[in-house]
Amino acid sequence: MQKINVSPKIGWYLSGFTDGEGSFNVVFRQRKDYHQKWKVSLCFNISQKDQVILALFKKHLKCGTLRKRADDIWYFEVNNFEAIKSKVIPFFERFNFLSSKKKRDFSKFREIASIIDRNEHLTVNGIKEILDIRNDMNDGGKRKYSEKEILGHL
Repeated sequence: MQKINVSPKIGWYLSGFTDGEGSFNVVFRQRKDYHQKWKVSLCFNISQKDQVILALFKKHLKCGTLRKRADDIWYFEVNNFEAIKSKVIPFFERFNFLSSKKKRDFSKFREIASIIDRNEHLTVNGIKEILDIRNDMNDGGKRKYSEKEILGHL
């Protein structure tokens, strides 16, 4: 595991902020140039009206993008797998969550990262396993593609 060089005060603050406002997501995108027809990506994101706290995430995680949306909301996201694996996951393993919901979602996020790291997401069984795990994340959440749509295109 990579050493996270963040003061405990900042680390726990960012973790607490994420506990209430952050999101760990699994994204499926249709791709014609992929063998599996689906690209599976992980994304950590958080949005706010004020960019100050989001800039702290960028500064201390040393990754991700910070931008302003058309609705004047600032958005910080990390969707690069190597950054998620080497920075985001170790950060939240060190500065974990209090809420059971965020603990659950982060645990599922890590589980999917492990599947992707082993390249199992490139197989039909890997996609099915990721979909099963995703069903329990973010209370089902709003999804662009349903499990049925994804499985129907495999």
